Amino acid sequence: MNFSTSLGILRILALVEGISYLALGLTMPLKYMYEMPMPNKIVGMAHGFLFISYCIMVFVVNQEKKWSLMTNFWAYLASLIPFGTFVADAKIFKKEQEKELKTL
Repeated sequence: MNFSTSLGILRILALVEGISYLALGLTMPLKYMYEMPMPNKIVGMAHGFLFISYCIMVFVVNQEKKWSLMTNFWAYLASLIPFGTFVADAKIFKKEQEKELKTL
């Protein structure tokens, strides 16, 4: 992964955002079943920040790469579905980065 490009940053954000989404699913039972709201609050705030960062980064990369409407749609939709950002990284972002490296 090339971390110096906006696409590389998007790939990292996609993975971290996906992990935070899954962590949020783990903290929900703590909040509602065991009356421990603090882990959910912390993970929820982190997930919110990462979600917004992911969406902004998809917009930035879209402006650079001039993605099609469908690619853009799938990249945004991935942030709403559990494991979606992992799939988007494998199916969209990794392939885009490979194309980018071939042109260099």
